[in-house]
Amino acid sequence: MKPRILRYESVPSTNTEVARFAAEGAAEGLAIVADEQTAGRGRLQRAWSSTKGAGLYFSILLRPTLAPDRWPLITFVAALATGDALLDASEVQTDIKWPNDLLANERKICGILAEAIETPTGRAVVLGIGINLTNDAFPPDLLNVATSVANESGGQPERERILAALVFIAPRT
Repeated sequence: MKPRILRYESVPSTNTEVARFAAEGAAEGLAIVADEQTAGRGRLQRAWSSTKGAGLYFSILLRPTLAPDRWPLITFVAALATGDALLDASEVQTDIKWPNDLLANERKICGILAEAIETPTGRAVVLGIGINLTNDAFPPDLLNVATSVANESGGQPERERILAALVFIAPRT
């Protein structure tokens, strides 16, 4: 599946946008990338800080053929894939904090939110991934518990390179 990526400057939530397109019959692989989210959210409806240009805010529509009782594994597989993408594209090593976070040096660098939805063509999953590219992605008072690709790699993060590694549209090195 090669994703169809739509890009926006600002949306309330990339997950909400993908769900809206899914309700209109969008095919699996539709992805939304935004420069900022004005109402980004995480698990348990917690707010996800999504400062303009400071993170990779991405959601994709999946139509799994797995049995629904296996769908919780999607978050785990997404965490593995995101960790691989960060390692490949930025040389940032991560660990998974179950159920939906990636940590670098014991601080949160990424959150993952998978939501099952009903659509006219059947159940689907909206998979959202938020990666802190710079420390501007989160409030300064979270510096002791959050980190960023820039902080961990010591360099300027390349959002498009990370996105390409994440969705497998570029050769892996």
